[in-house]
Amino acid sequence: MTANQAGALLMTASMAAYTFNDALVKLIGGTLPLPQILTIRGAAASFLIYLLARQLGSLRLGLTGRAWRMLALRGLCEVAATYLFLTALMRMPIANVTAVLQVLPLTVTLGAALFLREPVGWRRLAAVAAGFAGMLLIVRPGPEGFSDGSLYALAAVACITARDLVTRRLPPEVPSMTVTLSASVSVLAFGLATSATVEWQPMGAAEWLALTGAALFIFAGYLCSVMTMRVGEVAAIAPFRYSGLLWALVLGWLVFGDWPDLLTLAGAAVVAGAGMFTLYRERRQARRLPR
Repeated sequence: MTANQAGALLMTASMAAYTFNDALVKLIGGTLPLPQILTIRGAAASFLIYLLARQLGSLRLGLTGRAWRMLALRGLCEVAATYLFLTALMRMPIANVTAVLQVLPLTVTLGAALFLREPVGWRRLAAVAAGFAGMLLIVRPGPEGFSDGSLYALAAVACITARDLVTRRLPPEVPSMTVTLSASVSVLAFGLATSATVEWQPMGAAEWLALTGAALFIFAGYLCSVMTMRVGEVAAIAPFRYSGLLWALVLGWLVFGDWPDLLTLAGAAVVAGAGMFTLYRERRQARRLPR
């Protein structure tokens, strides 16, 4: 097996783990309030990520003030994105929410051009426009406007885009696992802070099992993501992030009995195609630049 093949398998496994986490959270979302889910899942996931960061020697707390401010800003974006995404997940089929999130490589490309002054050619701008058209096929605003779930999903895309743009400006001395741990702790802190506004519900074996599974899956996703960056070429592996949409389609059908209509599937195909073209153009551009 080549390094790129191993990286592709790890990326696919990472997307599967994240999608299984989403499915488990959606399953218990009608029984438990969101702050309770975020607190219990966040505590378990943060502990596991901390152990992994220590094992890899990637836990660094002696950072500069600028680095901590950037991590705090990224944490706020992570909290907002998590809340908005999970709220959308409770109101929309899992495949539809996942399809909307596939526009992220396009929004990050556009955001980098607008706010970070990164060069973007007309081909990638055309791909961004096509991706947004595909996204409209998915959310399909009617005469009354967007549905609540679609609005939450689109707001989540905006927050994740802001998070990724902040990540691009993090000082290079900040290890990736330190960034991951700070994000997980931020979401945990949000869950704890908002727990005072809701009444926690009693949990049976099914709820405990689902939350434990969700924490393990999100940790597995983080672990596979870290391993993915250590093998193969990122540009060759990145397109396999779209496997998350396939996992969402399968789980949505098997677990929730949902299957998107043809327009949604067509929109998802357009978004994924535009995203992969954008990644291809970025790879071509990177090869032309001097080392």
